[in-house]
Amino acid sequence: MRHICTWLTILDLSLLWPCVISMNFLISFSQQTKHVNHIRVKREWSWEPLYVSEEQEVNKALYVGQIKSDSDKQDGSIKYILSGDGAGTIFTMNENSGKISVLKKLDREEKSFYTLRAQAINRFTGVSVEAESEFVIKILDINDNEPQFINGPYVAEVPEMSPKGTYVMQVTAIDLDDPAYGSNARLVYSILQGQPQFSIEIKSGIIRVASQIDRETKDQYHVIIQAKDMIGNVGALSATATVTINVSDINDNAPKFQQKTYNMSIIESASVGEIVGVILADDNDIGRNAEIIYSIEERGDYSMFNISTDLITQEGIITLNKVVDFERRSRRYNIQVRAQNKFQMELFDTAIIRIYVVDVDEPPVFIKKEYFMEILENATIGSFIGSVTAKDPDITNSTVRYGILQKKHSRSFEIYSNNGSIITARPLDRESDPWHNITVTATEAKNAAHVSYVPVHIRIIDVNDNAPQLQIEYDSYVCEKSRAGQHVETISAVDKDEPTLSLPFSFILPPEDTSNANFTVIDNGDNTATVLAVRDGYSYQETPLFYLPIIISDNGTPALSSTNTLTIKVCDCGTDNNKESCRQGGFFFKFLNSGAFIAISVFTFLILVLALLLHMKFQKNHVALTEKGEDLKENIVKYDDEGGGEEDTEAFDMIGLRHHTVMREHKTKRTIRTDIQSMYRLSLGLGPDVAIFREYLSEKLEEANTDPSILPLDSLHSYAFEGTGSTSGSLSSIESSGSNIGPYF
Repeated sequence: MRHICTWLTILDLSLLWPCVISMNFLISFSQQTKHVNHIRVKREWSWEPLYVSEEQEVNKALYVGQIKSDSDKQDGSIKYILSGDGAGTIFTMNENSGKISVLKKLDREEKSFYTLRAQAINRFTGVSVEAESEFVIKILDINDNEPQFINGPYVAEVPEMSPKGTYVMQVTAIDLDDPAYGSNARLVYSILQGQPQFSIEIKSGIIRVASQIDRETKDQYHVIIQAKDMIGNVGALSATATVTINVSDINDNAPKFQQKTYNMSIIESASVGEIVGVILADDNDIGRNAEIIYSIEERGDYSMFNISTDLITQEGIITLNKVVDFERRSRRYNIQVRAQNKFQMELFDTAIIRIYVVDVDEPPVFIKKEYFMEILENATIGSFIGSVTAKDPDITNSTVRYGILQKKHSRSFEIYSNNGSIITARPLDRESDPWHNITVTATEAKNAAHVSYVPVHIRIIDVNDNAPQLQIEYDSYVCEKSRAGQHVETISAVDKDEPTLSLPFSFILPPEDTSNANFTVIDNGDNTATVLAVRDGYSYQETPLFYLPIIISDNGTPALSSTNTLTIKVCDCGTDNNKESCRQGGFFFKFLNSGAFIAISVFTFLILVLALLLHMKFQKNHVALTEKGEDLKENIVKYDDEGGGEEDTEAFDMIGLRHHTVMREHKTKRTIRTDIQSMYRLSLGLGPDVAIFREYLSEKLEEANTDPSILPLDSLHSYAFEGTGSTSGSLSSIESSGSNIGPYF
């Protein structure tokens, strides 16, 4: 063992650890031999350092090194066996000499070392001469890999005007070669493009600002960085990367006007708020740093104009603050405007603006914006109401002509075209139109296109020209059992005139009616009056209606009055003497409260009795015809034209449809009773004569019972009675004459 360790001291220190492993295997092998032969035999391995350079072209087996046992006598009795990584495919061993060769090209970056095992046995007995030993073949590195930048692409940002040495960013490159072997993987960085603005640290790859940079000059730089291995020596490999460095803006520029003096103009007819012109100051900064605020400094005519900032275009918009007048005021205005940075007030610029007023031919101008006038409603046609005035504002002072726009109310007025005086053209009525709104025009005589307009409001003043009237059409009643002094109705009046002219109202009876024996009127002094009964008791039968004339006067100058008639109806009012029942029931209620109710009841009862008797008689005749076996003839007549009157009945005999013995006798025309009251009398509440109705119905019932020509069918007879006063008499079919066939039901 002492000899083996002495040999290994000559080898590279990097191979010491395989030696230790080999010693462990030799110790193990010695122990195994001891157990087998029971005799301790001291044997040793010996080999050369084993290295293979990568990327070597191998056309035939290339010698690497040799391992052998110190017990090998070179007599061919020992056989060497190789196993482990790549044994037989990458590496091969001569079994007689122990020489190791490589069979193909190797790549250290793929595999940097191979671990193999060697064994020495007796060729004849197969017994191990040496214990199996493990060893390593190391692949030597060559500079065959270029550096590679990682974490790209590289983009950085740095503020403009940054001081020298300001950190920008760091770039990193790697080399796949062996960093522990020579300088193949030792990198250095340099700038190929981007100086003198930027620099880079050779070993770390940190990029820094090398000189002052201005965004307004250049806002982006493309810096090319190179990474080279072998510390940049000859034969070194390199790679490059581009770093995009954006220069961010700082607020370091003041706004600048494009010119120091601006000339603008505005017409004198421009209204307040109208745009005069636009100015623009440039700021070389960007974004928020370029935002500008415009203002007018308190110099010159600063109060005549305003300036505002357009937040989108960053323009200063000048507008008119006060009306300008070419004829009366200055014809040129001077203002000084200021453009300053929104966030850095000390960054600003100023400019002078001259604004010239341009004369225009303006339309006439009315002295007032609107006119208010008044006139009495009873004013005669041609009465003066008022006048309007307009003037030409121009220096020429042209003549003005007046007119009225033709509208609904304008036809009631006229205007003098030369002086603007307004007069009435039609009668006026305050009750129809209390106000009239017209539009007056003013036109230049020399230029009809220049027209101005002004509204004129004309109020019609009321005069007392309407007499008061009853407020409503009263539905007044007086009970038949009323007592003298009892309340009948409370009335009020209305007047179309204004209350100040008409109130208060007064209520009186006409002079010829002051001694009215039925009713009287009491003026309440509050524009109402009370109608009272004068006597006890009223008769609906004698006088159902009373007409009470009432004079209503107003308090105007002169006072006007009107006679109004109050209709008062007499009502039964029932047992409780309540007039409300009269209003609720109306005519029908009064009618039922008279004797007509009894008459209608009796008439209805007689009609029912008559219908019952007729029904019984029809049933009896039907049975008699059936017993005699007489058949009724039936004819079917078909019509296919519009009809020809009586000619259409020639197809059959109408008499055959009746019983042969039943022929109605001719009746003489009944004399009309003139003492029967008409329905008109009933409508007046006078009531019918019950006895006369009873006699009339009895006669009709007797005729029906004795009529031998009645049909054997149920029938309902209907009678109509016109009553007294009708020259036509009864319309009943029983009274019909001129036919022997009889009535049809």
